[in-house]
Amino acid sequence: MEKLKSGDNVALVATARKVTQAEMEPAIRLLESWGLKVTVPERLYISDNQFAGSDSHRAALIQNLLDDPGIKAVFCARGGYGTVRIIDRLDFSRFVQHPKWIVGYSDVTVLHSHIARNFGIPTLHATMPINIPSDSAEWGCPAVASLHRVLFDGSLHYNFDNWLCDLPNRAGECRGVLTGGNLSILYSLLGSASDIDTDGKILIIEDLDEYLYHIDRMVMALKRAGKFAKLKGLLVGAMSDMHDNAVPFGCSAEHIVADAVEGYDYPVAFGCRFGHIGNDNCALPLGIETKMCVAQCSVAIDICL
Repeated sequence: MEKLKSGDNVALVATARKVTQAEMEPAIRLLESWGLKVTVPERLYISDNQFAGSDSHRAALIQNLLDDPGIKAVFCARGGYGTVRIIDRLDFSRFVQHPKWIVGYSDVTVLHSHIARNFGIPTLHATMPINIPSDSAEWGCPAVASLHRVLFDGSLHYNFDNWLCDLPNRAGECRGVLTGGNLSILYSLLGSASDIDTDGKILIIEDLDEYLYHIDRMVMALKRAGKFAKLKGLLVGAMSDMHDNAVPFGCSAEHIVADAVEGYDYPVAFGCRFGHIGNDNCALPLGIETKMCVAQCSVAIDICL
């Protein structure tokens, strides 16, 4: 994937939940401060109940950007729900001829997974316009700084301690292509044309606002589908704002994942700084060869595009 440079054209799109102009203004200011020219499609801000317009409208907006060779990166405005409703309407033939960064996380995992499975083109699991701080003094935060490094420098090094979780890592070293994203979305794509291939890969997972028993259900579904069997490694990001029932499930989301992969011998790191954690959501390029070295309480990750 080509690095961005000053003067390049980039664009915003909303594939799921609706957004407002006021919500997008900080991101537009940020991207322009990087020397980029920002395309805001006409009718980006329309709404259809919770969606950013009808399915056909949202599909048409992103299709125009996928087809345009002059657009070097597409920033998905926010997550929510809705990308799965339009994925089968999209034609990626021109995108394959002129690849560009597709940037986002959460519901954008639909695009990441579909593109990885069918075209093998890198995409970027990273913060979105809805998350960009309105105060420019906060633009040096890890989420924004790492996004800039991927887009403009093409290399990353992280050393994460498992600050979000007290569960020890499973130590080891591995190399593999990064894949994955939001656990709920990966679960919803099982058996579809957008279902990811995890064999020989380093899988990343994160999630938000789920009941623990549902996390267990999703993890068991991925395990039964063979998604954990041939991994090179596993990175578990933020499992944010989890819920429990009146009768407790009995363990955390991280422990649920640990139990599911106990029989395998690849390295596993918990509490990594990506996912629904605001300004700490570090960018991870998917579809890129990655090295990870996992110790009991930390993981070093090296990525070079």
